Amino acid sequence: MFRGVWRYRGFVLGSVKREFQSKYRNSLFGALWTVLNPLAMITVYTVIFSEVMGSRLQGVDKAFAYSIYLCAGALTWGLFAEITTRAQTVFIENANLIKKLQFPRICLPIIVVLNACVNFAIIFGLFTLFLVWSGTFPGAVYLLLFPVLALQILFSIGLGMVLGVLNVFFRDVGQFFSILLQFWFWFTPIVYPVTALPKPIRELLVFNPMAAVIGAYQTILVHGRAPDWAGLLPIAILTVLCCMMGLLLFRKRSGEMVDEL
Repeated sequence: MFRGVWRYRGFVLGSVKREFQSKYRNSLFGALWTVLNPLAMITVYTVIFSEVMGSRLQGVDKAFAYSIYLCAGALTWGLFAEITTRAQTVFIENANLIKKLQFPRICLPIIVVLNACVNFAIIFGLFTLFLVWSGTFPGAVYLLLFPVLALQILFSIGLGMVLGVLNVFFRDVGQFFSILLQFWFWFTPIVYPVTALPKPIRELLVFNPMAAVIGAYQTILVHGRAPDWAGLLPIAILTVLCCMMGLLLFRKRSGEMVDEL
């Protein structure tokens, strides 16, 4: 399966390039919007929450601590939401391509991941420049973001592939997940700190795999220390299961998907 992806790497990279270009075609500022949009969001978070509302994190005495906490969660959640949301409809949206061309269908989820990573790299790169400019860059511990990011991407595409295959046969899956994603966002400590939750609800966060991932980003970027690796073990196990289930469903149902589409 993956040898086939390597043979079609030109198709994959070309698709990523075309999608990026088409997003800003006929736009006056073109790709500059990829910089302006996240820059506006980071500015709003910093000005509104840190300066106007005076939001502070308990035990952290930094001027931009809350805006960094918020950006660390919101930006990385955006990557998770983009991959899973697009992956659940990737086979349906490319139905004509699947019917007319012979190529490894697994290329489609990979294209979704690469597109999302390109967008994320631009946004998070700007956020990193903000950390350097504001004097809040965490130093060498910043490198610990990469294993957490890899874990998140694998979990996202594993879950996305399960949803994508099921959504071909049961269209309610996509509608249900869109609603679930909204509740999932607010059940994850992104806008609020964990300490703001009542203790009984705080204990339920153990059942939220994204809470540990977002918390790891926030620990690295806000507190400047290594995350709780043991706390990431449950989502690491869940990631393996999701990827295995996604590949198994894909291999068993890829032939039937063509007829269903």
